[in-house]
Amino acid sequence: MKKKAILSAAATVCFVAGATTPVDYVNPLIGTQSNFEVSHGNTYPAIAMPWGMNFWTPMTGKMGEGWTYTYTESRIRGLKQTHQPSPWINDYGQFAIMPVTDKPVFDQDARASFFSHKAEVAKPYYYSVFLADHNVTAEIVPTERAAMFRFTFPENDSSFVVVDAFDKGSYVKIDPKAQKITGYTTRNSGGVPENFKNYFVLEFDKPFTYTAAVTDGNINTASTESKADHAGAIIGFATRKGEKVHARVASSFISPEQAELNLRELGGNDFDTLVKQGRDRWNDVLGRVEVESDDVDRLRTFYSCLYRSTLFPRMLHETDANGNIVHYSPHTGKVHPGRFFTDTGFWDSFRGELPMLNLMYPEISAQMQEGFYNAYLESGFYPEWASPGHRDCMIGNNSASVVADAFVKGVTPANAEGMYEGLLHGANALHPSVSSSGRFAYEDYNTLGYVPVESGRQSAARTLEYAYNDWCIYQMGRKLGRPAAETDVYKKRSRNYRNLYNAPFHLMSGKDRDGNFTPDFDPVEWWGPFTEGNSWHYSWSVFHDIEGLIDLMGGRKQFVAMLDSVFTTPPTFGKNVDTRKQLIHEMREMQIVDMGQYAHGNQPIQHMIYLYNYAGEPWKAQYRLREVMNRLYLPTPDGYCGDEDNGQTSAWYIMSALGFYTVCPGTDEYVLGAPLFTKATVKLPNGKNIEISAPQNSDTNRYVDNLKLNGKDYGKNYLRHADLTGGARLDYKMSDKPNYKRGTRKSDAPYSLSNEK
Repeated sequence: MKKKAILSAAATVCFVAGATTPVDYVNPLIGTQSNFEVSHGNTYPAIAMPWGMNFWTPMTGKMGEGWTYTYTESRIRGLKQTHQPSPWINDYGQFAIMPVTDKPVFDQDARASFFSHKAEVAKPYYYSVFLADHNVTAEIVPTERAAMFRFTFPENDSSFVVVDAFDKGSYVKIDPKAQKITGYTTRNSGGVPENFKNYFVLEFDKPFTYTAAVTDGNINTASTESKADHAGAIIGFATRKGEKVHARVASSFISPEQAELNLRELGGNDFDTLVKQGRDRWNDVLGRVEVESDDVDRLRTFYSCLYRSTLFPRMLHETDANGNIVHYSPHTGKVHPGRFFTDTGFWDSFRGELPMLNLMYPEISAQMQEGFYNAYLESGFYPEWASPGHRDCMIGNNSASVVADAFVKGVTPANAEGMYEGLLHGANALHPSVSSSGRFAYEDYNTLGYVPVESGRQSAARTLEYAYNDWCIYQMGRKLGRPAAETDVYKKRSRNYRNLYNAPFHLMSGKDRDGNFTPDFDPVEWWGPFTEGNSWHYSWSVFHDIEGLIDLMGGRKQFVAMLDSVFTTPPTFGKNVDTRKQLIHEMREMQIVDMGQYAHGNQPIQHMIYLYNYAGEPWKAQYRLREVMNRLYLPTPDGYCGDEDNGQTSAWYIMSALGFYTVCPGTDEYVLGAPLFTKATVKLPNGKNIEISAPQNSDTNRYVDNLKLNGKDYGKNYLRHADLTGGARLDYKMSDKPNYKRGTRKSDAPYSLSNEK
């Protein structure tokens, strides 16, 4: 047995293990070397449990900044409880804790300390940093709704801990007798009702010899309570050299009493025991997939991506004094029974992240579906971008995809009929105050068969997504046995993508109310009728009917030529776009890696490479997929391209590395690529395994020469959900040369609506 250790400047957390485990490969700092202009992930180190209600992160940015932690910064202002899903969405339910020495300081710049990554340890379940200006090592171990801090102080008569409840309305109270600080923070970026509060409690294991309440920057030692725009607290004591002071912390969106109840998650455990429990929990989740490789960087990349894919959506529910699961609703401001999940944008996560959970973690997906349904029941609409309530961000009605995919794959709870009714409502209505929930311009879409450019920006992107969303409703309704008169409406509308096909260009473009295409159409021009992209990116968003798109483009040969052109068309933004004034960071990262118009750093095009399978040239997908995995994913602070986005860009890598991907959620099919590893095993919760073997696999041998499914030759370009969940063995013979015969027949292609009998 070998001892492995997590080392910090003043403390050591030890565990014994016979071998490196999945969580040991995870680097939470991947993607943190980002900025406003060029993002390499836009992530922060989330110190948390899988799907946990509360995350913790070191805070290098200032209060209220979306980029809360940036790898290239050199000072930490606090250790923050965060619920931020994205720097663009920003945060809510946030407050910070910071140990300081020598004198009590509250101002975030005055208390900030220099730190080095050489004295920083970031694991999903544990964080440690040496705060040089204060000569203090700070450590965190989280549970789902609580955490324990351990501060190792120097010998000092004046050691302090600052609690910053942030501005925009906050409250703190110090109870010296109980060695406790309670309070609440209200700072948020939207998506909450008027009575929103995040209640917190901190319990220390050392008596206070100094107390001060802070009101809008004023430190008052005569007071132990503050309610202000910006409230805070400072407690202090003398410390011996190397003395460890612990703080037990929890919070609740329900009440101060519930925050106290949430402390129960820590139990009577000491810090090291909690670290072991957290490590075990992450290994339980990440251990669903075992991959083998001699390339440690690939293992680091894979398990770091799996970590990112199992953070969001996060639970917002809590367990009350009677053991009931309840949640504070960001829609009604009341406490309701049942689960609630939030902090995800379906525009991103419907594509791969949530389908990945449906396959690998269906028991969690079922809970999420319950939570999404509760959001519909409490607000009248499914969320499209939730943080924690409806946020006015992005486009589409992709809750239809999220709900339908879970239903088709058998993970939906018993209330499928009610969930379907929610989809019907959202397809024919618009949220009264949030234009991204329901369907913007649904009247025009239902009447004209497309969203006209006069309705506003992003009209073509909305049309393409609505058409796919209509297909999802049709698919779910049909499987529920709903009347054909009802489902045929959505089947017909799902063909609306055809209305935007601009034949001379073989691409999609915007169209006005009179049926005229946008004049002076430029396929590379960003925005306009598209969302965070251009026509080269969005024209492939016909997930449900690629055969129909192939027919529009003039057949397989022309279709493949257009796919090829994505990689050879220069990565420009269009003559009408001034990149000095308009942020197009999603394409900037791709422009500088030389992949033409293939903008993998944003979501709309991430399925595109798999479309070669529909046109009978799967070897091109196999080549391109390996290029993307090798060049655009690294286990480094700049290891992502573009926005990681709530696990979606990570989930693309996870699924692609296993050798398949969900091009069309709502079908029961996974479109094949080629595996990255020589061996991988997915351990499903039903006790079955998906075993993937490719012994000749290498960067040279990236092509599939032959595939056997459960011992029999398999020539199709897709796998069915039941093939995998029933237990499957996939044996690949890999080669350095394409097999121009395998997967070339039309019958080998995955599902398309046009092929329905």
